[in-house]
Amino acid sequence: MSQHSDDGADELRKVTRDFLAKKCPETTVRELMDTKGGVDREVWTQAAAQLGIAGLLVPEDLGGSGAGMVQLGVVFEEAGRALWCAPLLSTCALATCAVLCAADRAVHAELLPAIAAGAVVAALAWNGVRPSLGSLQARRRGEQWVVDGTSGYVVDGGTAEQLLVCAGVNDRLDLFVVGSGTGTPVAGLERNGLVTMDSTRRLAQLNFHATPARRIATNVGESLDRALDRAEALLAAEQLGGATRVLEMAVDYAQARIQFGRPIGSFQAIKHKLAEMLMAVELARASVEHALVTAETEPALLPVALSHARAVASETYVRVAGDNVQVHGGIGFTWDHPAHLYLKRAKSSQLMLGSPKWHRSRLADLLGIPGDTAAAGGRR
Repeated sequence: MSQHSDDGADELRKVTRDFLAKKCPETTVRELMDTKGGVDREVWTQAAAQLGIAGLLVPEDLGGSGAGMVQLGVVFEEAGRALWCAPLLSTCALATCAVLCAADRAVHAELLPAIAAGAVVAALAWNGVRPSLGSLQARRRGEQWVVDGTSGYVVDGGTAEQLLVCAGVNDRLDLFVVGSGTGTPVAGLERNGLVTMDSTRRLAQLNFHATPARRIATNVGESLDRALDRAEALLAAEQLGGATRVLEMAVDYAQARIQFGRPIGSFQAIKHKLAEMLMAVELARASVEHALVTAETEPALLPVALSHARAVASETYVRVAGDNVQVHGGIGFTWDHPAHLYLKRAKSSQLMLGSPKWHRSRLADLLGIPGDTAAAGGRR
């Protein structure tokens, strides 16, 4: 993540960037935007096999590398730069973190090897801002568990072969698996792909009608909240990567575009805007790096670090993506220019898994700041 990353992280960044430059140029992104699934599964399998991306959080004895959050954060940052259309957030962040945080070793051994190999796309489904506040319900029907309810916005929910479902059982939250991992249709499961602002990431509404499920963990409310914090730290890294890329685009254009006989970057208005964009991105970088390191070294403090990082990264990405459009002028508003793709990804990511307002409110609660004071801080 940092300019002072160790050699391992630097090498991972280099090979990931080179891989995505070959496998996910802008032309490929636009092609995948028009497909039903929105991802290239062959490339995803290659990324898992050649780079080990899908198994970075998975223990070595289960087919992964056990690398950790900082290293996976590097991958997410590079994915954000490239607008990589891949099940990275759904499978490597949400699903993997849920299994690692909430399930036992036997479940790890059952589910994680296929994920690490890139053979299975998994998604995490719940309803509400947080799994612990969700409204999906599970019940016994004979010898089998079934799930009822609707999960409104599931990342890659339309194509995932394996669904991890957070559902209430009486007064607690349990974790279930729906689907065999082979892609076979599941009885009682209705998948509706959603038309969203960001066509580079697929969301689906999942309707469960007495859908057969297998329980893999019980009383997992706090564990899943921890898992979601870890996944959101990775999403913040993706936002940082996108923000860094649009800053580079704006600087490159300001240097190359000649107006009145000189580069537009020499004009005060553009020069100041670029400087403000740089400061915003670097402040976001510090927040995101802190959250990723905290996830590894002081997990008890992650909720505070994460909510701060997400609020900052979300607003920074939207701001600099919009500024990039402005710096490019008329061409920045056209369909053929990639500026709008980043702006759409920025806005959709800002509202995913908790808006900046929600995270500020949570941060205020965690720090014991009165509501009026926190609201005033948010307005500033």
